[in-house]
Amino acid sequence: MYKALYRKWRPLTFDDVISQQHITDTLKNQIISGKTAHAYLFTGSRGTGKTTCSRILAKAVNCPNMKDGNPCLECDICREAEEGSLTDIVEIDAASNNGVDDIRDLRDGAVYTPERCSYKIYIIDEVHMLSNGAFNALLKIMEEPPPYVKFILATTEIHKVPATIASRCQRYDFRRIRQEDIAERLAFIAAQEELSLTREGAEMIARIADGGMRDAVSLLDQCSVCAEKITAETVSAAAGIAGRDYLYEILEAIVDNNVPAALSVVDRLYDMSKDLTRLCEELIMQMRNVMIIKVTPQNADSLVIGLPDELKRLHDIADRSELNAVMQRLDTLQQCRERMMKVLNTRVEFEMAVIRLCSPAPVNNSAGIDNSDIYDKIKQLERKIASAPAAAPAAQQKPEEVLTAKNPVQEPAPNVDIKKLRPEDMKPCDKWEDILEEFRNINPAVAGSLEGSVAQVAGNVLFITSQNRFFMDLFKQADNAKSLGEAIRRVMGERYAIRARCATTTAQQKSMAEQLLKKAQNSNIELAVDNKTI
Repeated sequence: MYKALYRKWRPLTFDDVISQQHITDTLKNQIISGKTAHAYLFTGSRGTGKTTCSRILAKAVNCPNMKDGNPCLECDICREAEEGSLTDIVEIDAASNNGVDDIRDLRDGAVYTPERCSYKIYIIDEVHMLSNGAFNALLKIMEEPPPYVKFILATTEIHKVPATIASRCQRYDFRRIRQEDIAERLAFIAAQEELSLTREGAEMIARIADGGMRDAVSLLDQCSVCAEKITAETVSAAAGIAGRDYLYEILEAIVDNNVPAALSVVDRLYDMSKDLTRLCEELIMQMRNVMIIKVTPQNADSLVIGLPDELKRLHDIADRSELNAVMQRLDTLQQCRERMMKVLNTRVEFEMAVIRLCSPAPVNNSAGIDNSDIYDKIKQLERKIASAPAAAPAAQQKPEEVLTAKNPVQEPAPNVDIKKLRPEDMKPCDKWEDILEEFRNINPAVAGSLEGSVAQVAGNVLFITSQNRFFMDLFKQADNAKSLGEAIRRVMGERYAIRARCATTTAQQKSMAEQLLKKAQNSNIELAVDNKTI
């Protein structure tokens, strides 16, 4: 009967385990010195060797012919343990045996001495899936176990293991296996199985496996039935991922902001039954490579995850990209990958993300500035407000001119006597909202200070009543006054003399600075102070 390669080539000794030498050396030294712990906790991502090392450790502590901390693999205990028929080594899958009754059975069996071995070993895989009651039942026996009982717990989600359990174990964190180690191991397995595996094929499998040896060997097994020679193209077809040329066509279209070209590539890949979720992951990895090249150009080649012949293309894309745009695109891809797990149509979700990626990234010209600088600017505004004279009641307050002869603004002379104007002489400006909309297009940074304002007209004079005292400071600047005058001309068809006042008193505006600071911190709004954006 055929046996899957990942089972056939599972390491049998600590020396066969790759990329986890910091753990295997420690365990071997403990076994040699006879100072093994009563409980171990192995944690790490899938396929990194947790269950394998658990089984090797269980065999090694019971092997009568132990060699340098490794089981001999020749005695009856080693052979029976490998076959799963040794009763003194009990392996429990917590994913399907997670109830309190299962752990009570374990606890009741632990009181009996081993039949043939020195120790009775309990291996609990995926221990984080035990129920609260099961953890409580396990706690007592782990706290005071018999001297002949040892526990080995394995989990991929260490945060779900109660601290009361973890604190009673020696914890070992399994790292993701390095790509070069995976590729080397795959080459060895292929040679033993008489498979034709190219270097590029092994490297692509290693990259797709993302640090998991089991995933890598399983993909090799899958590719072995697809073609006589396992190349990068064979791996790409078997895994359902985008070929390298297709991938870089998309990246180059993104850099060129070419939406039709990018969507055309996605359409071809979809027709070829490529997995768009995997394609999104590939784009994330390549965009991450571009980011690394941008921030560490000197040693980027050692940090980039990819094939050697891809480096030139990655550097070309990095040279044509801004770091800010790369970060935004990477964030868009990450969000797309999360949403693809929940939506019904992954193609639509991915195409929407591609369109966003090809859109020109907004440019952030403002330099980074911390809260202390913002606070200093706010304090300046507060001092200006505090030093301003107290405003008269609105009914008695005279219009306050903010556009004077000192400002280089081309405005006509008033054709009415402003000092003799009565309230009934002024008519509401029915096009004021249109003027504000046009002003937002011309000077959006300042237009906000006119929110809630009203305007009246008398002859060729436009009277503005603002609710925001910041308006008075902002419009003493010639550029701001000129842009407002231009907005009025475009809407009204002619130029007007502009006069303005603020209907809000200083006391009413006193706490506005703190409110703006709070909003800026909570929602990242922009504040304009002395025509500078903070």
